[in-house]
Amino acid sequence: MLESPIIIVNYKTYSQSIGKDALKLTKTIEKTSEKNWAVCPQPNDMRMLSENTNVPILSQHIDPIDPGSNTGDLLLETMKDSGAEGTLINHSEKRLKLSSIEKVVGRCKEKDMVTIICANNPLVAGSAAALGPDFVAYEPPELIGGDISVSTAKPELVEEAVKRVEKIDPDVGVLCGAGVKDSEDVKAAIELGTEGVLLASGVVKTEDKKEVIKDLESGL
Repeated sequence: MLESPIIIVNYKTYSQSIGKDALKLTKTIEKTSEKNWAVCPQPNDMRMLSENTNVPILSQHIDPIDPGSNTGDLLLETMKDSGAEGTLINHSEKRLKLSSIEKVVGRCKEKDMVTIICANNPLVAGSAAALGPDFVAYEPPELIGGDISVSTAKPELVEEAVKRVEKIDPDVGVLCGAGVKDSEDVKAAIELGTEGVLLASGVVKTEDKKEVIKDLESGL
C-alpha cells in the first residue's frame, strides 16, 4: 500500500520520460526525495524502473479484461508482473465506463494492487468512493497541464470533493491534481484535506528536476 501524504508523478507519454530518461528521472526522485513518492511510467518502462529503483511504480491504466483473447489491451497480471503496485483508473485522458471502473477495482483488490480512481468533479469523486478504491484523485480536466492548480483556483471544490468522499467512505484517501507545480500548491492541497497530489508536467517537463522535487516535497 502507498503511504501518505504522497506525491505521484504521471509520466504520460512525454518525450522527456521515455526509456532511459524515465529511469534517470525516477532515480533522481529516489535520490533527492525524503518523503513518499510514486511514479506512473509508460508500460514498456515499468519493469526497468521497478528492477532498478525503489520508487513505487503505478500503471497509468488497466483495461477491464481477464487473461485470454485480447489484443492491444493492458492486462492487470502483465502490469503487476512488470512491477506495478497499483494503477490509475479513469484518468481524464483515458476515461472508462462505470462498469469497467468497478471491474478494474475488483480485480485489483483480488491481486492486492492499489487503486486510484480519477474524478473530474466532486460528485463523481463521491460516486467513485462508493466503489471502494484506495484513493480518489480529483482533477478538473480544464486545469490539467495548466499554470493554475486546482488547489488554488478552486479550493472550495477540493473541499467539497474531500467531504463527499469522507461521507461515503472515510477510509478512501483523496488526492488533488491538475496544474500542481510548486510547494504552495501542495501545501494548499494538504490543508484542504487531501492526502497528496497527482501531477505530471510540473516535474517531467522541468529543467532543474532536483530543485522542483525538493520544492514540491517541502509542501507536504
